Amino acid sequence: MGTLLKGGTLIELEPASVEVAALRVEDGKIVSRGADAVHQPGDEIIDLHGKLVLPGLISAHHHLYSTLMRGAPREGGGFGAEQQVQHHLEDALDLEAVQAAAAAGGLEGLMYGTTAVFDLHASPNAPHESLSRVAHGLSDIGLRAVLSYAVSERRGPKGRDEGLEETVAFLKRARGRIRGAFGVYGIDDLSDEGVAALREAWQPSGALLQLHVGEDPLEESRSKARFKLSPFERLRDAGLIGERTVLAQGVHLSWPDLSEVLDLGAWMAHCPRSNMASQTGTAAAAKFGVRGCIGTDTQSLDVLAEAQAAWLRARDAGQPIDVLRYLANGHRLATAAFGAPLGPLRAGALADLVIFDYRPPAPLNAQTLSAHVLNGLSSRHVESVMVDGLWRLWGRKPLAVKPEDVAGTARHAAQATWARMAELGKVVEGELVEAEPVAPPVEVQAT
Repeated sequence: MGTLLKGGTLIELEPASVEVAALRVEDGKIVSRGADAVHQPGDEIIDLHGKLVLPGLISAHHHLYSTLMRGAPREGGGFGAEQQVQHHLEDALDLEAVQAAAAAGGLEGLMYGTTAVFDLHASPNAPHESLSRVAHGLSDIGLRAVLSYAVSERRGPKGRDEGLEETVAFLKRARGRIRGAFGVYGIDDLSDEGVAALREAWQPSGALLQLHVGEDPLEESRSKARFKLSPFERLRDAGLIGERTVLAQGVHLSWPDLSEVLDLGAWMAHCPRSNMASQTGTAAAAKFGVRGCIGTDTQSLDVLAEAQAAWLRARDAGQPIDVLRYLANGHRLATAAFGAPLGPLRAGALADLVIFDYRPPAPLNAQTLSAHVLNGLSSRHVESVMVDGLWRLWGRKPLAVKPEDVAGTARHAAQATWARMAELGKVVEGELVEAEPVAPPVEVQAT
């Protein structure tokens, strides 16, 4: 049994393609298109009446726990304040909060048409089994994900080793829609011993490596003061930059370093909304080369909104980017992570699809597609979402969870986490914001 979608307008991003054609899905994959997409006995048949069918959107860099950071007490403004509240939240997370944040953030992503997320997690007071709890939180939502734990020495060598242990253990368990990766946060604080331990674990694994570089304006000067090398130079010399590396941010990477990053084939995840929110500066996204892609970092898991912000920011700076390529590169990255095609609406590709109820007010074709993506489409047009061949959102309604329960559990977790932040002495000034009364936490069951 499969699903036959007929009467839809199929959209592919690069090369741009707009075609009214049928699509048949079976066993989690697209099996035929156009004249070859023929109804089989037992198929679910859906007439889309001209609605758009796009490949699911990909966030190449995100922190699901940041869902609980909205409104969290903080001191001052700017990058330092944003980094501080993020670290304080990480310190206060327990496993229940980790799972609740993943479910709430993932559900938002589903409603926005995001079907896969590359998540970099940290919960130093609850490191063990934390990635499994992230995976559990995403399970009923149905998103595809690549999960990594941040290897860091912010808590010393013990914290670094715990991060590596959690990563290696999760890599052995992760299968199907959820895969594992290595992650790094705070490369300017990671000792030479830590870099060597990371390299030893990562290189033979075949997994991706996710890391922040060039977000903190002081990162390079601190690294050179301690190690005589820039963060990029240390990573390069250790053999940690290549086609399996996803570098997020890159705001303060020098042009010589960025040029070498591109030569080595690394992916660059651009997160403009987060950069603007933390006031860290503007990344030169037009220089991110052929592997620039879109990440959402600590903002909502709305990849389409992020892409639109990226294009506007780049255009305002006089350095426009090809937003369709950026979105398509997310599919190429996901293809590398999952070992099967994601993005092309062709036979053999994984069936991660988004149905947009968008009626174009101007001609829609390959030449005008980018204008519609930038100025017309939005999350309000997302009607239904399929991940791995299964409908996860239908008619704007999630099929496996109750949004009110997911949100209520997250609010409860946020209140408890903010209280722990205060108990840990992390918040010196400011008062906790009282949230509306919520129901008791609802356990999220895996599927």
